[in-house]
Amino acid sequence: MTAIETRVIDDGDPLVLEVKVQEGAGETRHRVTLSRKDFERLSGGAGAERLIDAAFRFLLDREAKESILARFDVSVIARYFPDFEQKLPQYLK
Repeated sequence: MTAIETRVIDDGDPLVLEVKVQEGAGETRHRVTLSRKDFERLSGGAGAERLIDAAFRFLLDREAKESILARFDVSVIARYFPDFEQKLPQYLK
């Protein structure tokens, strides 16, 4: 089972979140930025931590945790996975 822990470490613009993904004995850590504009557009009313959790679940359905960049902005996900914004609401449920 995969556990994702997400916490806001800077609530400015952009928001900065730290994400820990734990699977079995392995763990990865990530620093993710999220502009306020993207947050408002993508969140569907969810909090920032829930949005990033959903984004990571989307990513983990497509690649191993070790393949996820250690530092990135949420806006780059759609460059790698063009269906990200379309599929995200399913992960926010």
